[in-house]
Amino acid sequence: MARRHDLVRLAPQGWDQVLRGLAGPGAATAMTWKERDLPAVVRRTEPGTPPGMLCLGIPAPPDALSGRKLRVGFTADTGHVTAIRPPLTLAEIVAPPAWQPAVASLDLALRDVELECRVFGSVAMQTLTGDPYLSAASDIDLLLRPASAAQLRAGLRQLERHAAMLPLDGEIEFPSGHAVSWKEWLSVDAAEKHKGARVLAKHLDTVALVRCDALLAQLDGGAHG
Repeated sequence: MARRHDLVRLAPQGWDQVLRGLAGPGAATAMTWKERDLPAVVRRTEPGTPPGMLCLGIPAPPDALSGRKLRVGFTADTGHVTAIRPPLTLAEIVAPPAWQPAVASLDLALRDVELECRVFGSVAMQTLTGDPYLSAASDIDLLLRPASAAQLRAGLRQLERHAAMLPLDGEIEFPSGHAVSWKEWLSVDAAEKHKGARVLAKHLDTVALVRCDALLAQLDGGAHG
């Protein structure tokens, strides 16, 4: 099953179907993606999406003059999907030279605690396409997928430490698929996480306020959040 931020490749007939529903700059961008065989990105499912259809998007590079970012959203028939893979790892991204030592350090630190970490957003798209996405204001969007509370705690400690060297942002994705900003998660007092505190959680189908203790219960029974 596809998850938010997964990378999806479509067969040519899939792109043809997509292009019939687009016009203007969106159609031109989708045609470029088809010609270059670039992956689209899984986005949140829109209400009323028919079964067998997948909501995808293309985050085009910023306009060179205005800096405006075109986001092209569409649906595609799952029968035209040729491959689905998770977002890139830290080891796969091509970071600017000034970031590379700290990115390598963070990658090793997260590997040491066996925490799965993926990268989405501008850095990932620049790596995938070779097009210029990054600006002086860009972040590195990380997707943490902890399997245990211990992994989550250790991983967040490493993110806090490396945030002094890198512009880090992103989400924690819990086993249910609910994703929470890791910065918002850290802003909630540890004790309050077990007393009904809620955080904004994005899911493939919804966005809702979810109790921290319910999310923690998915990790080792929620021990010590």
